[in-house]
Amino acid sequence: MRLGFRPAAREFYRDLEADNSREWWQAHRDVYEAEVRAPLEALLIALGDEFGDAKVYRPNRDVRFSRDKSPYKTHQGVTAPNATACGWYLELSATGLRTGGGFYTAAPAALAEVRARLADERGEAFAREIAALEAEGWERRGDRLKTHPRGADPAHPRIDLLRHRSLWLIREVPHEVSETDAVVERVRADWRRLRAVVEWCGEAIAAGEAREAHRREG
Repeated sequence: MRLGFRPAAREFYRDLEADNSREWWQAHRDVYEAEVRAPLEALLIALGDEFGDAKVYRPNRDVRFSRDKSPYKTHQGVTAPNATACGWYLELSATGLRTGGGFYTAAPAALAEVRARLADERGEAFAREIAALEAEGWERRGDRLKTHPRGADPAHPRIDLLRHRSLWLIREVPHEVSETDAVVERVRADWRRLRAVVEWCGEAIAAGEAREAHRREG
């Protein structure tokens, strides 16, 4: 299978942004399959030995509760999970390919555990790792409170991280890399660079879920 995403993949999403209709999609579905889906699946097979099975999200949007009734997503997302709603991420859109990782949502018990670890000494190394990644050009994203979590000290040295309800880092892959088979090693290197963050988040989320399950059973 071919590796790398040709310019036609970005063009597909640029055109979809201009005409997000079922009629356009059906007329260009073969482009999606050949230029997006096939090389993406080939990439995931190449990475599977180290990062396990990845989930390729459906291209359809869930419009049931949205004012925007556009039927299709204007990007293709992929996650390689290591915990609930946590893991490594890929996204292909009109702007190109991006790599990322972190946690994308968390149940109350899991989020409480993440914040508890951030607040004590376990959060120190995590905060340093986040700062180092941002210095390298990774962009920190996620839903966050405008103030501070209930019970948290507003003057806590990691209050900016404690505000997060989700947290991930993301960065662009240059086109000259994403268009060739060099994309495999670039994504592998990026995901390895995020391993400490992803595993820290995954361990916290799993511990919070286990504590909540034990509470319910008891």
